[in-house]
Parts: sequence; C-alpha cells; structure tokens
Amino acid sequence: MELKLIDHIVLIVKYIGETEKFYSSFLGKPVLHDDQKVVYQVGYTKLFFKSPQGEFEERDKDKGGLNHIAFGVNTIEELREFEEVLNKASIKNSGIQEGKDYIWLDDPSGFRVEIYYRAL
Repeated sequence: MELKLIDHIVLIVKYIGETEKFYSSFLGKPVLHDDQKVVYQVGYTKLFFKSPQGEFEERDKDKGGLNHIAFGVNTIEELREFEEVLNKASIKNSGIQEGKDYIWLDDPSGFRVEIYYRAL
C-alpha cells in the first residue's frame, strides 16, 4: 500500500475575501466560493480556505491555521488496508467513516490527518 497523492488541505483563515483575491491572482478562478469558503483545484489536490467557527484563533484547528491534511487512496480496499496498518501499529484513529469513506487521526503534534478515498 502506498499513498499516491494529497487529496486536500484545509486552512482556516481570517478574511475569506482577501484570501480569495490573493490566491486567485496565481491559482486562477476557484472551483467553488461563497461567503464562508473558497476552494481551488491544484492538480489532484483541493485547497480549501474556510472561515473560522467563531472567532479566529491561531491555536485552535477549527478557528485558525491548518485544520487538516488529507492523503488520498484510489480504492476502498486501499482505505481498508490503511485502517489495518494503523490498527496493527496501535495508532488511535476514527475507523472508516461510512458514507464519506475516510479515516482521520491526529499526529503527535495534534495536527489532524485524513486518509481519504477518491477514485481517479
């Protein structure tokens, strides 16, 4: 089993409008935008910029900074294999989240990591 891509990155930002203007200047038109988020497609990777849930705080992953990084797999079987590897290594994880087909875990520094199924 090998991770082959970064599926998506989510950043919580202070100002959606300023963020969209800045990134659009070199990433082009976003694939999605509204008053709460702006999303760009960079190769196979989606880059999400989202408004905070409440006041922006740099030390709270839901209120500022890096929310999570998601590595992608291309089959459900690969996702199941990854879950098995995590469990054998005694790495605490969410298990496969049915309907969305991903697993999440936190790294030793508290950063959220997802393994996300997306067929290419």
